[in-house]
Amino acid sequence: MCRSIKTLREPYTEHVSDADVRAAALQYVRKISGFRAPASHNAAAFEHAVATIAAATQDLLDQLEVRGQRAAS
Repeated sequence: MCRSIKTLREPYTEHVSDADVRAAALQYVRKISGFRAPASHNAAAFEHAVATIAAATQDLLDQLEVRGQRAAS
């Protein structure tokens, strides 16, 4: 599952969309939880985890410096 997560930083990916970040977060949560889609009683926790990881991922990408320059997001 996580093999499909692509590298999201420059120079590997020129433009990273919100959809790219969310897709990576979703794949990570699916792998960690063991659920492709959660049961209804776990849906809120699943979605919260995806949103939290997507935000952390974007924060990381925004702070990375590539070859001495700040990475563009």
